[in-house]
Amino acid sequence: MLEKCEGIVIRTANYGESNKIVTLYTREWGKVGMMARGAKKPNSRLSAVTQPFTYGYFLMQRGSGLGTMQQGEMISSMRSIKEDIFLTAYAAYIVELLDRSVEDRKPNPFLFELLFQSLNLINEGYDPDIIMNIFEMKMLNTLGLYPVLNQCAVCGSTDGHFSFSIREGGLICHRCLEKDPYHYKLSPAAVRLLRVFYYFDLSRLGDISVKEETKAELKKIITAYYDENSGLNLKSKKFLNQMEKFDGFLK
Repeated sequence: MLEKCEGIVIRTANYGESNKIVTLYTREWGKVGMMARGAKKPNSRLSAVTQPFTYGYFLMQRGSGLGTMQQGEMISSMRSIKEDIFLTAYAAYIVELLDRSVEDRKPNPFLFELLFQSLNLINEGYDPDIIMNIFEMKMLNTLGLYPVLNQCAVCGSTDGHFSFSIREGGLICHRCLEKDPYHYKLSPAAVRLLRVFYYFDLSRLGDISVKEETKAELKKIITAYYDENSGLNLKSKKFLNQMEKFDGFLK
């Protein structure tokens, strides 16, 4: 039976001389794998639509195992991402984080929308660091992680100066700092943005400008929280870190 889905290519693998196994994240079915026969051939009608990050409609023959892609209709190739090695590194990390965080065939329209909006905003020129951090914060619940960001994780207070505690799993106020001597100090701007990134709807993102020192705070906290709690070890994250060091060297 042929079925149509809306999806984004998150992973491809060569299979034989001319075929690809393509992993899509779809609105209708979640993460699914399918065989794209002949897609490695440059003149194949499936060649363009099976490139990483491509967003489109796909017609597939579904079965209990690997489906077969019959045709695809590209909506966006995410061209700007593909033409910039730095943006490609950010996008690769986002799709790998999603890929490693979800099981096959578990539909989640919220995650599909989050993935599409994140890639699309990077493609349109929004700050990739900010989009990446928002994506990371919004993936936490999928990983079973629920940081306490609306109050002190120790005493429940909603006022005061806040730091971040990996041990306590969220923000702690200045009155509770002795509970974790290894807490991370945060500026009020970083506290506000952590909350915004976790709670707000990405589709409402306007022009957002964040100081470099605040971005460095956010990256440090989010990376430490993931390293301690997620259990993930992503190749794309290592590559992205290398790219950022290289970019810093060029500057």
